[in-house]
Amino acid sequence: MAELSGIARPYANAVFELAQQQDELAAWGDQLDWLAAIAADAKVARLVKNPRVTDEQLQQLILQAAADSLQAGGKHLLKLLIRNGRLGVLPEIARLFAARRAAAENTIAAEMITAAEINATPRAQFTDALQNRLGCRVQLEFAVDQDLLGGAVLRAGDWVIDGSVRAQLEQLVGALNA
Repeated sequence: MAELSGIARPYANAVFELAQQQDELAAWGDQLDWLAAIAADAKVARLVKNPRVTDEQLQQLILQAAADSLQAGGKHLLKLLIRNGRLGVLPEIARLFAARRAAAENTIAAEMITAAEINATPRAQFTDALQNRLGCRVQLEFAVDQDLLGGAVLRAGDWVIDGSVRAQLEQLVGALNA
């Protein structure tokens, strides 16, 4: 993973600088996410490894699949990565770019997993409370995991709060066994 990050970092930094100069962080983020999804596809990985598929054929295939999803800069990046045999690092480039973008925009991605669906009012309250706690803008995604039994698990960066019933029961069992 460290080697992959080392290869991807110069590309991610260059794209970030370009996107920042063009004031198009969101557009570049979308393009990188799209390209990363293509690069991570098993069928594309097989094509990359196939010696009978030329770089030009691979590029044209991806560009045809992209239709209008890529701007000129995204197309140029795709061509560069294919030429340099680096198409496989696109997911890491997208991840590093997203991290730099979040830092530049003072934003953090967070996830709240609950045992049941919660409606809009508590969602907004949780988002507001988390933004106040962390002192930055929070993009809070919500997911349901019925295995939690009840409660919630909140993840934001390296910060985790496990308020699930399952975690509480595990703590109780641990205390009883101690």
